[in-house]
Amino acid sequence: MGGSVADVIWTFCYLSVLIGLSGYGFHRYVIVYLFLKNRNRPPQALAHFAELPVVTMQLPLFNEIYVVERLLNAVSELDYPREKLQIQVLDDSTDETRDLTRSCVQQLVGRGFDVELIQRTNRVGFKAGALETGLDTAKGDYVCILDADFVPQPELLKRTVHFFTDPQVGMIQTRWGHINRSYSLLTRVQAMFLDGHLLLEQVARSRSGRFFNFNGTAGLWRKSCIQQSGGWQHDTLTEDLDLSYRAQLDGWKFVFLTDVVTPAELPVDMNGFKSQQHRWTKGSIQTCKKILPQIWRSHLPLTIKVEATVHLSSNFAYLLLACLCVLLHPSLGGGGPQTGWLRAFLIDVPIFLCASLSVAVFYICAQRELHPRTWMKEILFLPALLALGIGLSINNARAVLEAVFNHESEFKRTPKYGIEHKTQRWRSCRYMPLKSLLPIIEIAFAAYFSYFLYFAIVHGQFWNVPFLLMFQLGFLYVALSSVAQWWPGQLINRTREMLFLRDKFSLGR
Repeated sequence: MGGSVADVIWTFCYLSVLIGLSGYGFHRYVIVYLFLKNRNRPPQALAHFAELPVVTMQLPLFNEIYVVERLLNAVSELDYPREKLQIQVLDDSTDETRDLTRSCVQQLVGRGFDVELIQRTNRVGFKAGALETGLDTAKGDYVCILDADFVPQPELLKRTVHFFTDPQVGMIQTRWGHINRSYSLLTRVQAMFLDGHLLLEQVARSRSGRFFNFNGTAGLWRKSCIQQSGGWQHDTLTEDLDLSYRAQLDGWKFVFLTDVVTPAELPVDMNGFKSQQHRWTKGSIQTCKKILPQIWRSHLPLTIKVEATVHLSSNFAYLLLACLCVLLHPSLGGGGPQTGWLRAFLIDVPIFLCASLSVAVFYICAQRELHPRTWMKEILFLPALLALGIGLSINNARAVLEAVFNHESEFKRTPKYGIEHKTQRWRSCRYMPLKSLLPIIEIAFAAYFSYFLYFAIVHGQFWNVPFLLMFQLGFLYVALSSVAQWWPGQLINRTREMLFLRDKFSLGR
């Protein structure tokens, strides 16, 4: 009897996880449909300003010694009248970046730019706090926000600001480009992840009248929209998502421009990437808890409420995926539903169509749209994308649980190293993420799936082999990439780099 009860409990949990994953997977089909339906309906500016308005460039920084010069140089080359441009450098740095930033600002002032340098002595509110502080002295009615790793094109402002001639438009988001897309397997897969979101999801949502979000950078805000919507708040780690929903709930319109691309540097180290994913995942669930009740109390159409719910809660899929990793044991080892046509029809085929195939269709569609001539070459990296998504499940599931149980953590920015070309060395020594026990857990999961891969082969369950292989390789790649930077050779390189930086940025410089 005990075994039967255990089988029933396991079957219920297993099917619940599969249904949840299939639901999020089916939603990807909805996004693809909305994208294809609306992709040929680009937004148009209502009119053009007879006289260009004043724009404030807000540049939030925190220990960005490798990229701050590149950012300020790019901003100084914007094709916009200097008398209409204010540059705010919001530098919360605690290292030599403060001195380097001050030197760069002095050079810009010497060239005739209106630059305000704000260097806080604390990080209250982190990035949201820095943006809110800068907003108090912003001269422009419109604010363009750029993170330190972005390199704006000269025509950025002239191609975007005219959309504000519509008094209802509160925010304009441009699409991110990728400076170092081909640097490594990790950066290629990251680019594919982001392309799916920044093309399919943003276009589908923005052009079908659904909620979509400011991506934290490479976008412009109407200052009054920020102020009237409650300002920048720092009770979540995704202040951009939070403000986006509050502003749209207040009736502001947002615009997404696919053809205006703002290039950025992708993280080149696994720990930096995992830290970024953890922050985005945790912040989205925090925002979900904060905003979702307001959405369901509103008078919005049911379809809009459902879409917003799926959007804000989508990272729960990582928690479901982590649960699936554990529940797979009895499904192969003798407990639960047995293999055969009935299980294949009721379980395997539906999860493949909804949870697995939908992911492939989603990212293939994005690459085909962005790279019509080379998209087949790009999708060769699709198995790596699927494996990486699985490998991240433990990292991101932890983030979901931290948000659900209100575990506090600081805003950890993603370190960038000025890497643009394959010939450049990875200078990761300066801003190494802290050590974590997570790679040990990921290695354990890799070993766990190695056993079941062996089990499946021995017992002729070849249908399961491709899936198990992705689980095994995904966890193994993420784990080994996470610990690689702590190998002795890497530590020597970091020591040399720190000595180099000490000499370059010494007080006597």
